[in-house]
Amino acid sequence: MARIENLDEATARIESALYSAGRPLRIEDLIRASGTESRTKTLELLNTIMKKTKTAFKALEVTILPDGSYVMQLKPEYSSTVKRYASKPILPNATLKTLSYIAYQQPISSKQLVETRGSGVYAHLKELRQLDFIGHQNVGRLKIYTTTQKFQKYFGIQGDVEDLKSRLFSKVRKTASMSQTNPTPQIITETN
Repeated sequence: MARIENLDEATARIESALYSAGRPLRIEDLIRASGTESRTKTLELLNTIMKKTKTAFKALEVTILPDGSYVMQLKPEYSSTVKRYASKPILPNATLKTLSYIAYQQPISSKQLVETRGSGVYAHLKELRQLDFIGHQNVGRLKIYTTTQKFQKYFGIQGDVEDLKSRLFSKVRKTASMSQTNPTPQIITETN
């Protein structure tokens, strides 16, 4: 690819990549997108874009994630406002529940998943494999599932599997303690 010298063009290319990706991008991806072939120049342009975004937009931001990747996203405080206008989520709730169960229990066998989540889990597994959020190893006739690097990157998770499990457990414990202090009964209307 020819090196881009025009900074306006390079900035537009970075903005385009961040906007259209719909996921975090590594600095290497943004260097390629910018066409500058310069880490320093791309980082300067990113800082400029981040500052301009803060002043020009109230609900959007370009931010650096803990793993060093960059993402253009809606500020968290506005997510409930636009929920009804947003397009279909990447995963239906039932599939998301299966993914979270795999993340917490991994490594987990297909037999255990069917016992816990029911026979509909096969469709969930197919969808999660297509998205590359899970992988499996064959052990005899069983498949043993674990989450992938793509899963961790997509959901902004850093650290090893045990760290992930402890963070999930602390969130579940916090949610459970909050519901115990809330005297109002909660009605669950979703089915898996």
